[in-house]
Amino acid sequence: KDIDLMALPQLCFPGGLQVANKQKEEQFHFLVFTDIFGNKTHGVVMQCYRPSPLDYLCFHRRGCLSLFCAYSICVISKHPYFTALKDCLSCLLIQLRTCRLSDMKERVKEFAAKLTLVPIPPPGQLHLMFTIRPLTIILPSREDKDHPLIDLDLHLPFLCFRPQQLLQVLSCLLQEQRVVLFSADWARLTLVAESLLLFLQPLSWQHPYVPVLAKGMLDFLMAPTAFLMGCHLNHFAEVSAETDDLILINIDDGSVSTSTSDSVDLPDIPPVAAHGFTLRCQSLQIHFDLDQCHHASCTDINEQRAQRRTWQHDLNHDIQRITLELIVNIFRDVSSHLNYEHRVFHSEEFLKSREPAEQLFYKKVLETHIFHSFLKDRLNRKMDSFARLDTPLSPSSRIKAVVAAPHRPTMQQIQARRRGSISENRLTKRLGMSLPNLREDQTISFQRNTLLSRTLISDPGETCNQTPPKPVKVFKLPDFPVSLSFHSVQGYYMELIQQLGKAIFSVQSENSAMLARYYYLRGLINTLCSWRLDALSDFQNLNKTDTAIFPTHLVTWLVDSLHKDERQQAERRPELKRLILKKPLVEPDDHVKKFQLPCKPLHQEEFVRCVQECRIVRDVATIQRLFDALTDSQSKQVDPELFRAFYTFWKDMEAEAQDVNLPSDVIDQLDNSECVYKLSSCVKTSHGVGKIAMTQKRLFLLTEGRPGFLEIAKFRDIQEVKMTSAPFLLVRIPSLRILTSGRPEAFEANLKTETELWNLVIKEMWAGRKMADQHKDPQYMTQALTNVLLMDAVTGCLQNQRSITAASKLAYFDKIKHEVPMIVPKTTSETLKHKINPSLDMAEPQTVHVLLYTPGQLTGNGSAGEMNPKLWVALSGGKVVVFDAASWSMLQDCIQVGESQLNCMMGLVQEQVWIGSQDSVIYIIDTYSMSCNKQLTEHRHEVTGLSVDTSNQNNSQLTYSCSCEGTILQWDSSSLKVKRHFYLSCDSLSSIQIHGGTLWCCEYTRSPVCHWTVYVLLVNTCDSFVCLFQRGELWASCATSAELCLWQTNNHKHPFKIISLPRSSGVTCMIRVKDQVSFYSRDSQLSNQVLVVDLESHTVTKELQAHSDSIQTLCSVEDRYVFSGSACRDGKIAIWKVE
Repeated sequence: KDIDLMALPQLCFPGGLQVANKQKEEQFHFLVFTDIFGNKTHGVVMQCYRPSPLDYLCFHRRGCLSLFCAYSICVISKHPYFTALKDCLSCLLIQLRTCRLSDMKERVKEFAAKLTLVPIPPPGQLHLMFTIRPLTIILPSREDKDHPLIDLDLHLPFLCFRPQQLLQVLSCLLQEQRVVLFSADWARLTLVAESLLLFLQPLSWQHPYVPVLAKGMLDFLMAPTAFLMGCHLNHFAEVSAETDDLILINIDDGSVSTSTSDSVDLPDIPPVAAHGFTLRCQSLQIHFDLDQCHHASCTDINEQRAQRRTWQHDLNHDIQRITLELIVNIFRDVSSHLNYEHRVFHSEEFLKSREPAEQLFYKKVLETHIFHSFLKDRLNRKMDSFARLDTPLSPSSRIKAVVAAPHRPTMQQIQARRRGSISENRLTKRLGMSLPNLREDQTISFQRNTLLSRTLISDPGETCNQTPPKPVKVFKLPDFPVSLSFHSVQGYYMELIQQLGKAIFSVQSENSAMLARYYYLRGLINTLCSWRLDALSDFQNLNKTDTAIFPTHLVTWLVDSLHKDERQQAERRPELKRLILKKPLVEPDDHVKKFQLPCKPLHQEEFVRCVQECRIVRDVATIQRLFDALTDSQSKQVDPELFRAFYTFWKDMEAEAQDVNLPSDVIDQLDNSECVYKLSSCVKTSHGVGKIAMTQKRLFLLTEGRPGFLEIAKFRDIQEVKMTSAPFLLVRIPSLRILTSGRPEAFEANLKTETELWNLVIKEMWAGRKMADQHKDPQYMTQALTNVLLMDAVTGCLQNQRSITAASKLAYFDKIKHEVPMIVPKTTSETLKHKINPSLDMAEPQTVHVLLYTPGQLTGNGSAGEMNPKLWVALSGGKVVVFDAASWSMLQDCIQVGESQLNCMMGLVQEQVWIGSQDSVIYIIDTYSMSCNKQLTEHRHEVTGLSVDTSNQNNSQLTYSCSCEGTILQWDSSSLKVKRHFYLSCDSLSSIQIHGGTLWCCEYTRSPVCHWTVYVLLVNTCDSFVCLFQRGELWASCATSAELCLWQTNNHKHPFKIISLPRSSGVTCMIRVKDQVSFYSRDSQLSNQVLVVDLESHTVTKELQAHSDSIQTLCSVEDRYVFSGSACRDGKIAIWKVE
């Protein structure tokens, strides 16, 4: 089906149909068919000779000869099972050798019918095994859904080519040349071609691909486009002479040439990546006999084949790792030049970051279709093998700084560059099982934690030990039925379903990944038997075991093919009803845009998009201020030439910063994380002649003559910045005067024409530092630094009288300081420890809906398996970001769990995080892989609460979830099965808590708090509650009432105390920490505050203010800290210490 078989006879006899005068050995070769959409179909061909059916003999002078005709049998599959199908045909060959010619067709039909009974294993570590006498055949699976299926010997190219020639071949493919493979053995052509394309993964070949060209197809080589084709070595001279600009690869002698020369004049793969590949190749053990010579000889053919299969599987894994490292080393920095939001690739910037000798190679590769397809996957954030290897695996190297500042080389980088060695730069952080103490003087580095090294070269001998292949389980299929009648086939499938049922029962919750594979296979067999509802039920179970292998298109087809009565049955089964009503798939946006400067005037909306595409600034409010700075009052648009000048100046500033080369004595005076962001011209100062330099922390003077360091001021120590003038002959020269604490004399510099700009710059940094210290928020300082650099670029591109006026529009913090003094109350300042921004990589702040703290734990073999405490943050639109709570650094940019708002989160035994969503699904994140591959879909309405019973003594924890309409489900957390089901008749169930075997439920309206068995507390409206069982108390609050209601847990008739909250209009979230209850209250002036109530006196002891928008969630951390998360106008997380 869907295959054009017109060319198949030619490809089955690529050298032409021949008649022989003697019996010849059977031969195999392999085919690949590619349609116009790039979909591949694979074939394995067995060619054998049989006596001619003609009833005559060919007379010869020496007597008579028999004639032997060639027959070909081709097995075609959508999957590249080259080895498995060759084994199957080899088994068929034994039968054909002994059968009569007239029975040959029936034997082949029977063979083909048996093969159609074999299902294809799903991605993962489950292989299938079946028997065709006398061999046992293994069908391997793909490692995961993003890996290609591999059923061939990947070391064959290493036997044919030296590493240098192999690199040359891969370079030709990456540059999309017209490549022709030659060999005297037809089988080698496809096997080597397939291996070469697998070496390029995850890049995929996008052009014509015909690994075997029959004798009559040589005109294909005249195609003007890039291609990869193969033909017999006999045609080498003919092809070389007739066609120009071909890359000719002789597999048999390992040579690479062109049709016009014996050498290839193409750019080579970058030398550092090539060197790493060559080193790795030296560690490969590619000779089976050498590797196995110390083992005993196998006396069983299947045992010997299994031994060889295991060896080949491990070798293939090593080769894949080596070639993947090569691709990662070539394209490692691509992701840092992508703008994901606008799907833009900055190709020019990427080229500038390459070494001069490498640029020609990259210029060619960047224009190819293969690279364009690769960019689509990167922009779609595809988490394939490249992404996993490109992202460092260790927690310390994955983290990103809490604040994102414009990139400049740090002192540490300058020193490393000077030493001639580039080492990995890691953020310093405490590794521990609990949350560290936040020191008063704690500073946050401004530099993002990126790998400086562009390669993964390490000891070649370590390749195999670093990432061993995952263990594989083999599932044996039943023996094929003797008869292939309908009833026999149905019986075969019934037996297979029974075996899968037993496998599912034996695995249960021990291995959810393996359980998912069994469910998938059983669903597939049920589909083949037209048992659609059973198939849908099996596929539905994948939500609880592994959503990564959910067959969306197959399930859609099943739902569409349901008969009327089947659909009615499905609608009566809640788990199947969700599948029927599932929304259609939305195709991802696959466009890729290369960055180009604008050619027409930009209005504000276009200007915002363009600046974001440039990756200069993301924050919309800052870009709008920049727009005002670059436009005048008459025309509210930016001229394209002005934008070009601004962009060029900004990039020149970045390039100049990379060339900063400070003396070693100066570097020693600065912190490792400091970067020089601005440098004045040489000026006269009150401390001698030199250049004023600015970092994110201080101003200092680089003295002339013998270069020296003189600190002018740290920004937090500045008391006054004033423009003055100094006399010089008959004129007065503009100068800048800086007064700092601790120094009686002021620093004065004759900055001349630079005075006004430096005045703006220093005041903005001073104001930003002051706000950062007051609000314990380092992002204020980062924002001030960004404003300063924008001021510099604006004055540089305008260069007219209004440039300072324009730059002053960007002095945001200095303006705030003068217009609205930002005084933080003393109580808030003493209690607030730090602020972090979870929306760091987003254009606008996001609402923090839920916070969850999970403690650290030592697992596995000590430090190698150490897990730091984490802070999980649920943002708008189903986004989850994760922070390392030991360093407050971002571990994970964004885990997408659905598209709806997330309402609640809960951690389970260090392995899972459960998240309840408005779309009625509970998403489960694996804390090790940081991926969401399980879903619980039993709820029918918005999931509003989660709670876990930690008192259960069994290994499995009992977990409770509730949805807004009143449904409460009790889960076995290990098997993910519902154990009990409850329903409360209420208006809106908003949360639940389990204490001492009693489940307490909070209702949004009439009957808010109820004991789920007997007790019901009737008050007006409740949004949150806290159970204090040690005190026998329950505290409840309401979003529309300024009161806290306190009940005795053994007396539910009336609250024993009501606490009135002064100036409050309602409470929406509340938690208990030590002997205090903290909750969020919005007062009558719409100010947002955290109130702290003492449990003994029942009085408000603290009123804390740190957010400019409503607080959405509170989270307690080890009774030492409280986190508060706010809505999108603020979007920050505040960290409070508990006394």
